[in-house]
Amino acid sequence: MDLPQLLLVGLVLLLGVVGVLVPGVPGTWLVWAGVLWWAMHERSAAAWTLLVASTALLLVVQVVKWLLPPRRLRGVGVTRRMAAYAGAGAVLGFVLVPVVGAVPGFVGGIYLCERERLGSHGEAWASVRAVMRAVGTSVLVELFACLLVVGAWAGTLMWA
Repeated sequence: MDLPQLLLVGLVLLLGVVGVLVPGVPGTWLVWAGVLWWAMHERSAAAWTLLVASTALLLVVQVVKWLLPPRRLRGVGVTRRMAAYAGAGAVLGFVLVPVVGAVPGFVGGIYLCERERLGSHGEAWASVRAVMRAVGTSVLVELFACLLVVGAWAGTLMWA
């Protein structure tokens, strides 16, 4: 694989890692697609091994990501109403401030829901922090896996 294509694969991997942190961007799938692209052009034992290992890791992480938050979220008292407020806030934030506005909108939606339910500012913020910790765990698990795959890719490039 020539240098320009290698740089493009690296850019896709970087966008995937950043995409894990941005709501609505399929960061994990971008990382996997970058490794797939590289393995299809490289066609070496190391490339195929990395593709198989990263596929297995990222699939396991998807399962963990979907199992982990519901348990933690139920533990902190997340309701369907709160999820609706958070989703509406994320959409509104995304429209008002494209891309980066989704995160503050999401947090604002949770705060508004909890402020209505609990009545006080302090209790609402405590609830928002608990929810964000529960959601943050799944994001950190996914980010760690993507960084592990990108690190393995970079190590394979240097080693081969």
